[in-house]
Amino acid sequence: MKTLGRVLIGLVVCASFSLILMRVFWMQPFNIPAGSMIPTVLIGDNILVSKTAYGYSRYSFPFGKNINYFSGRMWGKEPKLGDVAVFRSVAEPGTDFIKRVVGLPGDRIQIKKGILHINSVPCPLEPAGEFETVNNDGTILKAPQFIEMLPNGLKHSIVKQIPFGEGRYDNTAYFDVPPGHYFMLGDNRDASNDSRVQGLIGYIPLENLVGRASFVFFTTGSHASLLEPENWSLKADYNRIGQGIH
Repeated sequence: MKTLGRVLIGLVVCASFSLILMRVFWMQPFNIPAGSMIPTVLIGDNILVSKTAYGYSRYSFPFGKNINYFSGRMWGKEPKLGDVAVFRSVAEPGTDFIKRVVGLPGDRIQIKKGILHINSVPCPLEPAGEFETVNNDGTILKAPQFIEMLPNGLKHSIVKQIPFGEGRYDNTAYFDVPPGHYFMLGDNRDASNDSRVQGLIGYIPLENLVGRASFVFFTTGSHASLLEPENWSLKADYNRIGQGIH
């Protein structure tokens, strides 16, 4: 019996160690608590983020904000325009954010009348009906949905709750993205603190990227975590499970 007990303990230790290695070096789970990336990811979505997509920095590791004995990235890879990425801001290095990469180093970004302009070229928008989901405060969000096309041809959905030109960040100055930095934007354009808010998010250094969002592995349809099944929403869309994030 003692031998069996030791074997079981060994298996548990090995399994735990393997899960830790997977989380640090391969895929890390994240829960989406807010709606800044609606309709791409929704409140209550649980997603997996690829840690190999951009290589590794100190923010790839637990308590990374407290690691100060190395900087930069190991086996670093640059994100592509349109990637949905998890990152840490310079102002809040202990908080994870998820947004879309819409500006690469050297790009000039501006929002004019609610339309994203990259290097003075407006990104085309195509109406795509109305999107309905649960908002941050539990109320129902119904908002016009559009398909936005970036200069590299990538198409993705956005929602616009406030008429074009009337939102808080619908008309901005130019943002010239510095070398080694990226401009991040939420797909829920009127409910996202992102690189338009320079004091909070601002430009994101390559080092601060945690990974690229890959797919939804589960959804609770509410603010509840996976460990609170009694609080999962009965309206959760379980068809989202396994859905890729683009």
